Amino acid sequence: MSFDGLFTKAMTEEIASLLKGGRINKVHQPYKNEVILVVRAGGKNHKLLLSAHPSYSRVQMTEESYENPKEAPMFCMLLRKHLEGYTIENIYQYELDRMIIFEVKGRNELGDVSQKQLIIEIMGRHSNIVLVDKERNMILDSIKHVSHAVNSYRAILPGQEYKAPPAQEKNDPFEATEDDIRKNIDFNAGKLDRQLVAHFSGVSPLVAKEAVYRAGLANSTTLPTAFLKIIQEISEQKYVATIKQDGNKEVFYMLSLEHLTGNQRTFSSLSEMLDRYYFGKAERDRVKQKSQDVERFITNEIEKNSKKIGKLERTLKDTERGEQYQLFGELLTANLYQMKKGMKEIEVVNYYDEEQSVVTIPLDPLKNPSDNAQKYFSRYQKSKNAVGVVQEQIEKTKLELAYFEALHQQLQSASPRDIEEIREELQEEGYIRQKKKKGMKKPANAKPQLETYYATDGDLIFVGKNNKQNDYLTNKFARRDEIWLHTKDIPGSHVVIRNEAPSEKTIKEAAVLAAFFSKAKQSSSVPVDFTQVRHVKKPNGSKPGFVIYDHQQTIYITPDADTVIRLKEAEKE
Repeated sequence: MSFDGLFTKAMTEEIASLLKGGRINKVHQPYKNEVILVVRAGGKNHKLLLSAHPSYSRVQMTEESYENPKEAPMFCMLLRKHLEGYTIENIYQYELDRMIIFEVKGRNELGDVSQKQLIIEIMGRHSNIVLVDKERNMILDSIKHVSHAVNSYRAILPGQEYKAPPAQEKNDPFEATEDDIRKNIDFNAGKLDRQLVAHFSGVSPLVAKEAVYRAGLANSTTLPTAFLKIIQEISEQKYVATIKQDGNKEVFYMLSLEHLTGNQRTFSSLSEMLDRYYFGKAERDRVKQKSQDVERFITNEIEKNSKKIGKLERTLKDTERGEQYQLFGELLTANLYQMKKGMKEIEVVNYYDEEQSVVTIPLDPLKNPSDNAQKYFSRYQKSKNAVGVVQEQIEKTKLELAYFEALHQQLQSASPRDIEEIREELQEEGYIRQKKKKGMKKPANAKPQLETYYATDGDLIFVGKNNKQNDYLTNKFARRDEIWLHTKDIPGSHVVIRNEAPSEKTIKEAAVLAAFFSKAKQSSSVPVDFTQVRHVKKPNGSKPGFVIYDHQQTIYITPDADTVIRLKEAEKE
Protein backbone atom coordinates (compact mmCIF):
# COMPACT_ATOMS: atom_id res chain seq x y z
CA MET A 1 0.00 0.00 0.00
CA SER A 2 2.01 2.96 -1.29
CA PHE A 3 -0.78 5.57 -1.03
CA ASP A 4 -0.91 5.44 2.76
CA GLY A 5 -1.77 8.18 5.26
CA LEU A 6 1.77 9.57 5.22
CA PHE A 7 1.82 9.71 1.41
CA THR A 8 -1.62 11.36 1.50
CA LYS A 9 -0.12 14.05 3.76
CA ALA A 10 2.68 14.72 1.27
CA MET A 11 0.30 14.78 -1.70
CA THR A 12 -2.07 17.15 0.13
CA GLU A 13 0.82 19.56 0.71
CA GLU A 14 1.85 19.39 -2.96
CA ILE A 15 -1.68 20.02 -4.22
CA ALA A 16 -2.36 22.81 -1.68
CA SER A 17 0.82 24.66 -2.70
CA LEU A 18 -0.45 24.77 -6.29
CA LEU A 19 -4.22 25.11 -6.00
CA LYS A 20 -5.08 26.91 -2.75
CA GLY A 21 -6.83 30.14 -3.68
CA GLY A 22 -7.43 28.90 -7.24
CA ARG A 23 -10.70 28.97 -9.14
CA ILE A 24 -12.41 25.85 -10.46
CA ASN A 25 -13.10 26.55 -14.13
CA LYS A 26 -14.17 23.16 -15.47
CA VAL A 27 -15.31 19.78 -14.20
CA HIS A 28 -15.10 16.59 -16.29
CA GLN A 29 -15.88 12.96 -15.51
CA PRO A 30 -14.07 10.99 -18.23
CA TYR A 31 -14.73 7.63 -16.58
CA LYS A 32 -17.15 6.09 -14.13
CA ASN A 33 -14.99 6.54 -11.00
CA GLU A 34 -12.77 9.49 -11.96
CA VAL A 35 -13.20 13.25 -12.00
CA ILE A 36 -10.95 15.95 -13.47
CA LEU A 37 -11.03 19.50 -12.09
CA VAL A 38 -9.43 22.23 -14.19
CA VAL A 39 -8.27 24.87 -11.71
CA ARG A 40 -6.91 28.32 -12.58
CA ALA A 41 -4.22 29.20 -10.05
CA GLY A 42 -0.94 31.09 -10.18
CA GLY A 43 -1.67 32.40 -13.67
CA LYS A 44 -2.06 28.96 -15.30
CA ASN A 45 -4.49 26.08 -15.61
CA HIS A 46 -3.89 22.91 -13.59
CA LYS A 47 -5.57 19.52 -14.00
CA LEU A 48 -6.45 17.73 -10.77
CA LEU A 49 -7.35 14.05 -10.97
CA LEU A 50 -9.68 12.61 -8.31
CA SER A 51 -9.97 8.84 -8.61
CA ALA A 52 -12.24 6.47 -6.69
CA HIS A 53 -11.13 3.54 -8.85
CA PRO A 54 -11.24 0.30 -6.80
CA SER A 55 -7.62 -0.56 -7.73
CA TYR A 56 -6.05 2.81 -8.63
CA SER A 57 -7.71 5.29 -6.24
CA ARG A 58 -5.66 8.46 -5.76
CA VAL A 59 -5.55 12.26 -5.87
CA GLN A 60 -2.89 13.98 -7.95
CA MET A 61 -2.08 16.73 -10.40
CA THR A 62 -1.85 15.28 -13.91
CA GLU A 63 -0.53 16.10 -17.36
CA GLU A 64 -2.27 13.12 -18.96
CA SER A 65 -5.04 13.63 -21.52
CA TYR A 66 -8.43 12.06 -20.86
CA GLU A 67 -11.25 11.58 -23.35
CA ASN A 68 -14.56 12.96 -22.13
CA PRO A 69 -17.85 11.18 -22.89
CA LYS A 70 -20.31 12.79 -25.29
CA GLU A 71 -22.82 13.12 -22.47
CA ALA A 72 -21.66 14.06 -18.98
CA PRO A 73 -22.77 11.69 -16.17
CA MET A 74 -25.25 12.99 -13.60
CA PHE A 75 -22.60 13.28 -10.88
CA CYS A 76 -20.47 15.41 -13.20
CA MET A 77 -23.43 17.69 -13.96
CA LEU A 78 -24.03 18.14 -10.24
CA LEU A 79 -20.36 18.98 -9.60
CA ARG A 80 -20.47 21.55 -12.40
CA LYS A 81 -23.50 23.17 -10.82
CA HIS A 82 -21.94 23.37 -7.37
CA LEU A 83 -18.22 23.82 -8.10
CA GLU A 84 -17.59 25.65 -11.38
CA GLY A 85 -16.66 29.23 -10.65
CA TYR A 86 -15.99 28.46 -6.98
CA THR A 87 -12.71 29.31 -5.22
CA ILE A 88 -10.68 26.69 -3.33
CA GLU A 89 -10.25 28.19 0.14
CA ASN A 90 -8.54 25.29 1.83
CA ILE A 91 -7.12 21.83 1.15
CA TYR A 92 -6.30 19.56 4.05
CA GLN A 93 -6.00 15.96 5.14
CA TYR A 94 -8.47 14.49 7.60
CA GLU A 95 -6.33 13.49 10.58
CA LEU A 96 -3.80 11.03 9.12
CA ASP A 97 -6.38 9.08 7.16
CA ARG A 98 -6.33 8.63 3.40
CA MET A 99 -8.84 11.44 3.02
CA ILE A 100 -8.36 14.84 1.40
CA ILE A 101 -10.91 17.61 1.87
CA PHE A 102 -11.31 20.56 -0.49
CA GLU A 103 -13.24 23.50 0.97
CA VAL A 104 -14.69 25.73 -1.74
CA LYS A 105 -16.62 28.98 -1.66
CA GLY A 106 -18.73 30.73 -4.26
CA ARG A 107 -22.20 32.02 -5.05
CA ASN A 108 -25.12 29.79 -5.89
CA GLU A 109 -27.75 30.41 -8.60
CA LEU A 110 -29.54 32.83 -6.24
CA GLY A 111 -26.39 34.87 -5.71
CA ASP A 112 -25.98 33.80 -2.09
CA VAL A 113 -22.59 32.82 -0.67
CA SER A 114 -22.30 29.03 -0.57
CA GLN A 115 -19.66 26.80 0.97
CA LYS A 116 -19.10 23.21 -0.08
CA GLN A 117 -16.70 20.40 0.79
CA LEU A 118 -15.41 17.95 -1.78
CA ILE A 119 -14.18 14.93 0.17
CA ILE A 120 -12.03 12.25 -1.47
CA GLU A 121 -11.77 8.99 0.45
CA ILE A 122 -8.86 6.89 -0.87
CA MET A 123 -9.74 3.47 0.51
CA GLY A 124 -9.27 0.85 -2.21
CA ARG A 125 -12.55 -0.64 -3.39
CA HIS A 126 -14.37 1.50 -0.81
CA SER A 127 -12.97 4.74 -2.27
CA ASN A 128 -15.44 7.54 -2.89
CA ILE A 129 -15.81 11.17 -3.91
CA VAL A 130 -18.43 13.00 -1.85
CA LEU A 131 -19.84 16.52 -2.29
CA VAL A 132 -21.08 17.98 1.01
CA ASP A 133 -22.96 21.17 1.86
CA LYS A 134 -20.64 22.50 4.57
CA GLU A 135 -23.22 24.56 6.48
CA ARG A 136 -25.65 21.66 6.87
CA ASN A 137 -23.03 18.86 6.72
CA MET A 138 -25.39 17.22 4.24
CA ILE A 139 -24.35 14.99 1.36
CA LEU A 140 -25.41 16.49 -1.97
CA ASP A 141 -24.21 13.45 -3.92
CA SER A 142 -21.33 10.98 -4.27
CA ILE A 143 -19.71 9.12 -7.13
CA LYS A 144 -20.67 5.85 -5.39
CA HIS A 145 -23.86 5.41 -3.35
CA VAL A 146 -23.57 3.30 -0.20
CA SER A 147 -26.71 2.37 1.76
CA HIS A 148 -27.02 1.22 5.37
CA ALA A 149 -27.67 -2.26 3.99
CA VAL A 150 -24.08 -2.26 2.72
CA ASN A 151 -22.47 -0.25 5.54
CA SER A 152 -24.22 -0.28 8.91
CA TYR A 153 -21.91 2.44 10.30
CA ARG A 154 -22.78 5.14 7.76
CA ALA A 155 -24.68 5.71 4.52
CA ILE A 156 -23.27 7.74 1.64
CA LEU A 157 -26.46 8.93 -0.04
CA PRO A 158 -27.87 12.31 -1.11
CA GLY A 159 -29.66 14.03 1.78
CA GLN A 160 -27.80 12.06 4.46
CA GLU A 161 -25.60 13.69 7.07
CA TYR A 162 -21.94 13.18 6.22
CA LYS A 163 -20.13 10.99 8.70
CA ALA A 164 -16.39 10.33 8.51
CA PRO A 165 -15.17 6.72 8.51
CA PRO A 166 -14.70 5.23 11.99
CA ALA A 167 -11.53 6.31 13.83
CA GLN A 168 -8.85 3.66 14.10
CA GLU A 169 -7.68 4.74 17.55
CA LYS A 170 -3.97 4.70 16.66
CA ASN A 171 -1.10 6.87 17.85
CA ASP A 172 -0.02 9.95 15.89
CA PRO A 173 3.55 9.21 14.72
CA PHE A 174 4.34 12.95 14.50
CA GLU A 175 3.74 13.31 18.23
CA ALA A 176 5.38 10.03 19.24
CA THR A 177 8.60 9.78 21.24
CA GLU A 178 11.03 6.90 21.48
CA ASP A 179 9.42 5.94 24.81
CA ASP A 180 5.98 5.82 23.12
CA ILE A 181 7.33 3.39 20.56
CA ARG A 182 8.93 1.19 23.22
CA LYS A 183 5.62 1.11 25.14
CA ASN A 184 3.61 0.03 22.07
CA ILE A 185 6.02 -2.47 20.54
CA ASP A 186 6.68 -5.91 22.01
CA PHE A 187 10.23 -6.54 20.82
CA ASN A 188 10.10 -10.19 21.91
CA ALA A 189 6.99 -10.95 19.85
CA GLY A 190 8.63 -10.39 16.44
CA LYS A 191 6.90 -9.07 13.31
CA LEU A 192 7.95 -5.54 14.27
CA ASP A 193 6.75 -4.02 10.98
CA ARG A 194 3.21 -5.31 11.58
CA GLN A 195 3.25 -3.92 15.10
CA LEU A 196 4.23 -0.45 13.78
CA VAL A 197 1.32 -0.58 11.34
CA ALA A 198 -1.10 -1.68 14.08
CA HIS A 199 -0.17 1.10 16.52
CA PHE A 200 0.61 4.22 14.44
CA SER A 201 -1.71 6.16 12.13
CA GLY A 202 -0.90 6.58 8.45
CA VAL A 203 1.85 3.96 8.49
CA SER A 204 1.70 1.31 5.77
CA PRO A 205 3.60 -2.01 5.68
CA LEU A 206 5.93 -0.38 3.14
CA VAL A 207 7.08 2.33 5.59
CA ALA A 208 7.19 -0.09 8.51
CA LYS A 209 9.49 -2.47 6.59
CA GLU A 210 11.70 0.47 5.67
CA ALA A 211 11.98 1.47 9.36
CA VAL A 212 12.89 -2.09 10.40
CA TYR A 213 15.47 -2.30 7.60
CA ARG A 214 17.08 1.02 8.54
CA ALA A 215 17.20 -0.10 12.17
CA GLY A 216 19.56 -2.92 11.20
CA LEU A 217 19.51 -5.25 14.17
CA ALA A 218 16.10 -3.98 15.24
CA ASN A 219 15.75 -3.61 19.00
CA SER A 220 14.31 -1.19 21.55
CA THR A 221 17.10 1.28 20.79
CA THR A 222 17.60 1.15 17.02
CA LEU A 223 13.97 0.79 15.82
CA PRO A 224 12.54 3.88 17.61
CA THR A 225 15.45 5.95 16.27
CA ALA A 226 15.04 4.69 12.68
CA PHE A 227 11.25 5.08 12.72
CA LEU A 228 11.31 8.62 14.12
CA LYS A 229 14.00 9.62 11.61
CA ILE A 230 11.63 8.63 8.78
CA ILE A 231 8.82 10.59 10.42
CA GLN A 232 11.14 13.60 10.76
CA GLU A 233 12.02 13.44 7.04
CA ILE A 234 8.29 13.54 6.25
CA SER A 235 7.63 16.32 8.78
CA GLU A 236 10.39 18.43 7.21
CA GLN A 237 9.06 17.63 3.72
CA LYS A 238 12.32 16.05 2.60
CA TYR A 239 10.49 14.18 -0.10
CA VAL A 240 12.12 12.12 -2.84
CA ALA A 241 9.48 11.06 -5.37
CA THR A 242 10.68 7.55 -6.15
CA ILE A 243 9.65 4.54 -8.20
CA LYS A 244 11.63 1.44 -7.36
CA GLN A 245 11.58 -2.07 -8.73
CA ASP A 246 10.50 -4.77 -6.28
CA GLY A 247 10.88 -8.07 -8.08
CA ASN A 248 8.43 -8.04 -11.02
CA LYS A 249 6.45 -5.04 -9.80
CA GLU A 250 7.07 -1.33 -9.25
CA VAL A 251 6.61 0.51 -5.95
CA PHE A 252 6.25 4.26 -5.51
CA TYR A 253 6.74 6.46 -2.46
CA MET A 254 7.91 9.92 -1.42
CA LEU A 255 11.03 8.59 0.30
CA SER A 256 13.99 6.60 -0.95
CA LEU A 257 13.22 2.97 -0.09
CA GLU A 258 16.49 1.43 1.03
CA HIS A 259 15.02 -2.00 1.82
CA LEU A 260 14.22 -2.55 -1.88
CA THR A 261 17.22 -3.43 -4.05
CA GLY A 262 15.79 -2.88 -7.55
CA ASN A 263 16.42 -0.02 -9.95
CA GLN A 264 15.29 3.38 -8.71
CA ARG A 265 14.01 6.43 -10.58
CA THR A 266 13.29 9.82 -9.06
CA PHE A 267 10.92 12.56 -10.23
CA SER A 268 10.52 16.28 -9.67
CA SER A 269 7.10 15.92 -8.00
CA LEU A 270 4.81 13.28 -6.54
CA SER A 271 2.24 13.92 -9.27
CA GLU A 272 4.77 13.48 -12.05
CA MET A 273 5.79 10.21 -10.40
CA LEU A 274 2.17 8.99 -10.27
CA ASP A 275 1.61 9.92 -13.92
CA ARG A 276 4.56 7.67 -14.76
CA TYR A 277 3.58 4.89 -12.35
CA TYR A 278 -0.04 4.71 -13.53
CA PHE A 279 0.88 5.21 -17.20
CA GLY A 280 -1.40 2.75 -19.00
CA LYS A 281 -2.39 0.83 -15.84
CA ALA A 282 -5.80 2.42 -15.18
CA GLU A 283 -6.39 2.74 -18.93
CA ARG A 284 -5.76 -0.99 -19.39
CA ASP A 285 -8.25 -1.79 -16.64
CA ARG A 286 -10.93 0.47 -18.14
CA VAL A 287 -10.35 -0.93 -21.61
CA LYS A 288 -10.53 -4.50 -20.29
CA GLN A 289 -13.94 -3.83 -18.77
CA LYS A 290 -15.19 -2.14 -21.94
CA SER A 291 -13.83 -4.80 -24.28
CA GLN A 292 -14.76 -7.99 -22.43
CA ASP A 293 -17.15 -9.18 -25.15
CA VAL A 294 -14.73 -8.34 -27.97
CA GLU A 295 -11.78 -9.95 -26.19
CA ARG A 296 -13.81 -13.08 -25.46
CA PHE A 297 -14.83 -13.34 -29.14
CA ILE A 298 -11.26 -12.83 -30.39
CA THR A 299 -9.85 -15.34 -27.89
CA ASN A 300 -12.44 -17.93 -28.96
CA GLU A 301 -11.57 -17.34 -32.64
CA ILE A 302 -7.86 -17.82 -31.91
CA GLU A 303 -8.59 -21.07 -30.09
CA LYS A 304 -10.99 -22.26 -32.81
CA ASN A 305 -8.55 -21.56 -35.65
CA SER A 306 -5.63 -23.13 -33.77
CA LYS A 307 -7.64 -26.34 -33.36
CA LYS A 308 -8.74 -26.20 -37.00
CA ILE A 309 -5.12 -25.98 -38.20
CA GLY A 310 -4.23 -29.02 -36.09
CA LYS A 311 -7.14 -30.99 -37.51
CA LEU A 312 -6.31 -30.00 -41.09
CA GLU A 313 -2.65 -30.95 -40.63
CA ARG A 314 -3.71 -34.38 -39.38
CA THR A 315 -5.97 -34.70 -42.44
CA LEU A 316 -3.05 -33.71 -44.67
CA LYS A 317 -0.92 -36.38 -43.02
CA ASP A 318 -3.63 -38.94 -43.79
CA THR A 319 -3.62 -37.90 -47.45
CA GLU A 320 0.05 -38.85 -47.62
CA ARG A 321 -1.13 -42.48 -47.67
CA GLY A 322 -2.45 -41.87 -51.21
CA GLU A 323 0.68 -43.34 -52.80
CA GLN A 324 0.21 -46.50 -50.75
CA TYR A 325 -3.41 -46.77 -52.02
CA GLN A 326 -2.15 -46.44 -55.60
CA LEU A 327 0.44 -49.18 -54.99
CA PHE A 328 -2.16 -51.51 -53.51
CA GLY A 329 -4.48 -50.92 -56.47
CA GLU A 330 -1.79 -51.69 -59.02
CA LEU A 331 -0.56 -54.80 -57.15
CA LEU A 332 -4.11 -56.14 -56.87
CA THR A 333 -4.72 -55.51 -60.59
CA ALA A 334 -1.58 -57.51 -61.41
CA ASN A 335 -2.70 -60.35 -59.14
CA LEU A 336 -6.43 -60.60 -59.90
CA TYR A 337 -6.00 -64.25 -60.90
CA GLN A 338 -4.90 -65.13 -57.33
CA MET A 339 -7.90 -63.44 -55.66
CA LYS A 340 -11.29 -64.86 -54.86
CA LYS A 341 -14.39 -63.22 -53.44
CA GLY A 342 -14.57 -63.69 -49.65
CA MET A 343 -10.83 -63.25 -49.03
CA LYS A 344 -9.94 -60.86 -46.18
CA GLU A 345 -6.35 -60.24 -47.28
CA ILE A 346 -3.76 -61.32 -49.80
CA GLU A 347 0.01 -61.51 -49.82
CA VAL A 348 1.63 -60.39 -53.05
CA VAL A 349 5.15 -59.55 -54.21
CA ASN A 350 5.87 -55.84 -54.51
CA TYR A 351 7.56 -55.82 -57.91
CA TYR A 352 8.29 -52.05 -57.51
CA ASP A 353 10.67 -52.92 -54.66
CA GLU A 354 14.19 -53.94 -55.66
CA GLU A 355 14.20 -56.54 -52.89
CA GLN A 356 10.88 -57.97 -54.12
CA SER A 357 9.37 -57.75 -50.62
CA VAL A 358 6.04 -59.34 -49.81
CA VAL A 359 3.11 -56.98 -49.07
CA THR A 360 -0.06 -57.94 -47.20
CA ILE A 361 -3.09 -56.06 -48.61
CA PRO A 362 -6.41 -55.99 -46.68
CA LEU A 363 -9.46 -56.94 -48.79
CA ASP A 364 -13.21 -56.48 -48.47
CA PRO A 365 -14.64 -60.06 -48.49
CA LEU A 366 -17.96 -58.77 -49.85
CA LYS A 367 -16.34 -57.33 -52.99
CA ASN A 368 -15.02 -59.21 -56.00
CA PRO A 369 -11.30 -58.94 -56.95
CA SER A 370 -11.82 -56.16 -59.51
CA ASP A 371 -13.91 -54.02 -57.09
CA ASN A 372 -11.26 -54.41 -54.36
CA ALA A 373 -8.60 -53.07 -56.74
CA GLN A 374 -10.93 -50.23 -57.83
CA LYS A 375 -11.58 -49.34 -54.16
CA TYR A 376 -7.89 -48.56 -53.65
CA PHE A 377 -7.68 -46.54 -56.88
CA SER A 378 -10.71 -44.48 -55.69
CA ARG A 379 -9.04 -43.83 -52.33
CA TYR A 380 -5.87 -42.75 -54.12
CA GLN A 381 -7.80 -40.30 -56.31
CA LYS A 382 -9.63 -38.83 -53.29
CA SER A 383 -6.36 -38.36 -51.41
CA LYS A 384 -4.76 -36.76 -54.44
CA ASN A 385 -7.63 -34.27 -54.81
CA ALA A 386 -7.74 -33.59 -51.07
CA VAL A 387 -4.11 -32.52 -50.76
CA GLY A 388 -4.60 -29.28 -52.67
CA VAL A 389 -7.87 -28.46 -50.88
CA VAL A 390 -6.45 -29.16 -47.41
CA GLN A 391 -3.28 -27.16 -48.07
CA GLU A 392 -5.41 -24.26 -49.27
CA GLN A 393 -7.59 -24.51 -46.14
CA ILE A 394 -4.50 -24.56 -43.91
CA GLU A 395 -3.16 -21.37 -45.53
CA LYS A 396 -6.53 -19.62 -45.19
CA THR A 397 -6.86 -20.67 -41.55
CA LYS A 398 -3.31 -19.51 -40.77
CA LEU A 399 -4.13 -16.08 -42.22
CA GLU A 400 -7.32 -16.02 -40.15
CA LEU A 401 -5.36 -16.96 -37.04
CA ALA A 402 -2.73 -14.28 -37.72
CA TYR A 403 -5.53 -11.73 -38.15
CA PHE A 404 -7.11 -12.50 -34.77
CA GLU A 405 -3.72 -12.67 -33.04
CA ALA A 406 -3.03 -9.17 -34.39
CA LEU A 407 -6.40 -7.98 -33.05
CA HIS A 408 -5.62 -9.54 -29.68
CA GLN A 409 -2.31 -7.67 -29.58
CA GLN A 410 -4.10 -4.42 -30.45
CA LEU A 411 -6.43 -4.89 -27.48
CA GLN A 412 -3.40 -4.86 -25.15
CA SER A 413 -2.51 -1.25 -26.03
CA ALA A 414 -5.95 0.04 -27.05
CA SER A 415 -7.69 3.13 -25.71
CA PRO A 416 -11.49 3.15 -25.27
CA ARG A 417 -11.77 4.84 -28.70
CA ASP A 418 -9.59 2.13 -30.26
CA ILE A 419 -11.91 -0.55 -28.85
CA GLU A 420 -14.87 0.97 -30.67
CA GLU A 421 -12.92 0.96 -33.94
CA ILE A 422 -11.96 -2.71 -33.43
CA ARG A 423 -15.62 -3.50 -32.74
CA GLU A 424 -16.66 -1.64 -35.91
CA GLU A 425 -14.08 -3.56 -37.93
CA LEU A 426 -15.41 -6.92 -36.70
CA GLN A 427 -18.92 -5.81 -37.63
CA GLU A 428 -17.83 -4.66 -41.10
CA GLU A 429 -15.99 -7.95 -41.69
CA GLY A 430 -19.17 -9.83 -40.73
CA TYR A 431 -17.78 -11.53 -37.62
CA ILE A 432 -20.21 -9.97 -35.15
CA ARG A 433 -23.69 -8.58 -35.61
CA GLN A 434 -24.03 -4.83 -35.94
CA LYS A 435 -26.19 -3.29 -33.24
CA LYS A 436 -28.45 -0.39 -34.00
CA LYS A 437 -27.35 2.68 -32.08
CA LYS A 438 -29.52 5.59 -31.15
CA GLY A 439 -28.36 9.15 -31.60
CA MET A 440 -25.94 10.64 -34.11
CA LYS A 441 -24.36 8.31 -36.64
CA LYS A 442 -20.64 8.41 -37.23
CA PRO A 443 -19.91 10.23 -40.54
CA ALA A 444 -19.09 7.81 -43.35
CA ASN A 445 -15.92 9.77 -44.23
CA ALA A 446 -14.70 10.09 -40.64
CA LYS A 447 -10.93 9.66 -40.45
CA PRO A 448 -9.34 7.53 -37.71
CA GLN A 449 -7.40 9.50 -35.11
CA LEU A 450 -3.74 8.54 -35.06
CA GLU A 451 -1.45 8.54 -32.02
CA THR A 452 1.09 11.36 -32.40
CA TYR A 453 4.61 11.51 -30.99
CA TYR A 454 7.55 13.87 -31.41
CA ALA A 455 11.10 12.65 -31.96
CA THR A 456 13.95 14.34 -30.11
CA ASP A 457 14.85 16.33 -33.23
CA GLY A 458 11.25 17.45 -33.72
CA ASP A 459 10.08 15.00 -36.40
CA LEU A 460 6.46 13.87 -36.14
CA ILE A 461 5.91 10.14 -35.64
CA PHE A 462 2.47 8.61 -36.19
CA VAL A 463 1.32 5.28 -34.75
CA GLY A 464 -1.69 3.18 -35.76
CA LYS A 465 -3.22 1.43 -32.74
CA ASN A 466 -5.65 -0.82 -34.65
CA ASN A 467 -6.28 -2.07 -38.19
CA LYS A 468 -8.46 0.86 -39.20
CA GLN A 469 -5.76 3.28 -38.10
CA ASN A 470 -3.01 1.15 -39.67
CA ASP A 471 -4.78 1.04 -43.05
CA TYR A 472 -5.47 4.77 -42.99
CA LEU A 473 -1.94 5.65 -41.86
CA THR A 474 -0.10 3.48 -44.39
CA ASN A 475 -2.40 3.64 -47.43
CA LYS A 476 -3.84 7.16 -47.26
CA PHE A 477 -2.12 9.41 -44.75
CA ALA A 478 1.58 8.61 -45.26
CA ARG A 479 3.56 10.06 -48.18
CA ARG A 480 5.37 7.73 -50.57
CA ASP A 481 8.92 8.62 -49.55
CA GLU A 482 8.36 8.75 -45.77
CA ILE A 483 9.75 6.01 -43.54
CA TRP A 484 7.43 3.17 -42.45
CA LEU A 485 8.25 0.78 -39.57
CA HIS A 486 6.83 -2.49 -38.25
CA THR A 487 8.06 -5.33 -36.05
CA LYS A 488 9.48 -8.17 -38.15
CA ASP A 489 7.07 -11.15 -38.33
CA ILE A 490 5.40 -9.99 -35.10
CA PRO A 491 1.87 -8.50 -34.78
CA GLY A 492 2.10 -4.80 -34.06
CA SER A 493 1.36 -1.21 -35.03
CA HIS A 494 2.25 0.54 -38.25
CA VAL A 495 4.55 3.51 -37.55
CA VAL A 496 5.38 6.36 -39.94
CA ILE A 497 8.00 9.10 -39.57
CA ARG A 498 6.93 12.33 -41.28
CA ASN A 499 10.33 12.80 -42.89
CA GLU A 500 11.85 11.36 -46.04
CA ALA A 501 15.36 11.31 -44.56
CA PRO A 502 15.12 11.06 -40.77
CA SER A 503 18.16 10.85 -38.54
CA GLU A 504 19.38 7.53 -37.19
CA LYS A 505 18.23 8.61 -33.71
CA THR A 506 14.72 9.34 -34.96
CA ILE A 507 14.52 5.92 -36.66
CA LYS A 508 15.55 4.28 -33.38
CA GLU A 509 12.92 6.25 -31.44
CA ALA A 510 10.24 5.30 -33.98
CA ALA A 511 11.42 1.68 -33.73
CA VAL A 512 10.94 1.84 -29.95
CA LEU A 513 7.31 2.85 -30.59
CA ALA A 514 6.87 0.01 -33.09
CA ALA A 515 8.29 -2.51 -30.61
CA PHE A 516 6.35 -1.08 -27.64
CA PHE A 517 3.02 -1.28 -29.48
CA SER A 518 3.56 -4.88 -30.58
CA LYS A 519 3.17 -8.40 -29.25
CA ALA A 520 6.87 -8.25 -28.27
CA LYS A 521 6.32 -5.36 -25.85
CA GLN A 522 7.82 -7.28 -22.92
CA SER A 523 10.75 -8.70 -24.92
CA SER A 524 14.26 -7.43 -25.54
CA SER A 525 16.19 -7.01 -28.78
CA VAL A 526 13.01 -6.92 -30.90
CA PRO A 527 13.59 -6.89 -34.70
CA VAL A 528 11.94 -3.88 -36.37
CA ASP A 529 11.86 -3.46 -40.16
CA PHE A 530 11.82 -0.04 -41.81
CA THR A 531 11.43 0.97 -45.43
CA GLN A 532 9.89 3.72 -47.55
CA VAL A 533 6.10 3.80 -47.73
CA ARG A 534 6.33 3.27 -51.53
CA HIS A 535 7.58 -0.28 -50.85
CA VAL A 536 4.58 -1.20 -48.68
CA LYS A 537 1.64 -2.80 -50.52
CA LYS A 538 -1.77 -4.09 -49.47
CA PRO A 539 -2.73 -7.21 -51.46
CA ASN A 540 -6.20 -7.22 -53.02
CA GLY A 541 -8.76 -8.90 -50.79
CA SER A 542 -6.45 -9.08 -47.79
CA LYS A 543 -7.60 -8.58 -44.22
CA PRO A 544 -7.63 -5.08 -42.65
CA GLY A 545 -4.16 -4.03 -41.50
CA PHE A 546 -2.35 -6.66 -43.60
CA VAL A 547 0.47 -5.49 -45.88
CA ILE A 548 3.55 -6.85 -47.62
CA TYR A 549 6.77 -4.90 -48.08
CA ASP A 550 10.31 -5.11 -49.42
CA HIS A 551 13.57 -3.09 -49.61
CA GLN A 552 13.55 -3.13 -45.81
CA GLN A 553 16.35 -2.76 -43.29
CA THR A 554 16.18 -4.28 -39.80
CA ILE A 555 17.28 -2.89 -36.45
CA TYR A 556 17.00 -4.51 -33.02
CA ILE A 557 15.32 -2.52 -30.26
CA THR A 558 14.33 -3.10 -26.61
CA PRO A 559 10.90 -1.51 -25.89
CA ASP A 560 11.09 1.21 -23.25
CA ALA A 561 8.04 2.82 -21.61
CA ASP A 562 10.07 5.85 -20.47
CA THR A 563 11.03 6.66 -24.07
CA VAL A 564 7.38 6.33 -25.16
CA ILE A 565 6.27 8.72 -22.41
CA ARG A 566 9.04 11.20 -23.28
CA LEU A 567 8.12 11.19 -26.98
CA LYS A 568 4.44 11.67 -26.08
CA GLU A 569 5.11 14.48 -23.62
CA ALA A 570 7.24 16.30 -26.21
CA GLU A 571 3.95 17.01 -28.01
CA LYS A 572 2.80 19.15 -25.06
CA GLU A 573 5.93 21.30 -24.97
